Amino acid sequence: MHGSPDSITAIETPPDSDVEKDIKVKNLTSLESETSGKQKLCSWLNKNFKIEMTDGRVLIGVFLCTDRDGNIILGSCGEYLKPEDVGVMEEPRILGLVMVPGRHIVSIHLDDTGYSGETM
Repeated sequence: MHGSPDSITAIETPPDSDVEKDIKVKNLTSLESETSGKQKLCSWLNKNFKIEMTDGRVLIGVFLCTDRDGNIILGSCGEYLKPEDVGVMEEPRILGLVMVPGRHIVSIHLDDTGYSGETM
């Protein structure tokens, strides 16, 4: 029976042209690059981030996610005022869950101060 679901028809495909091979290699390289970027982001999940903003404030919290626009979501976040104005790191203002707009981010660092946003 022709066209039945049980019949299999072999279709010969022409060999890949050089252009098609180049496109496949570029796509593979792009995917590898994308994968390494995703791996780096995944390695930062649930780590403490220190974000300096354009207005001088410093936010320290747990990195939860980001988006294509560079916005970042921090959990258990604390806000510090400009450290140079105060002279020493003061007690944070507890914010909790925060979305930091990417356009206001000056720098991002993994934070090793041990602040977790929780009060003792």
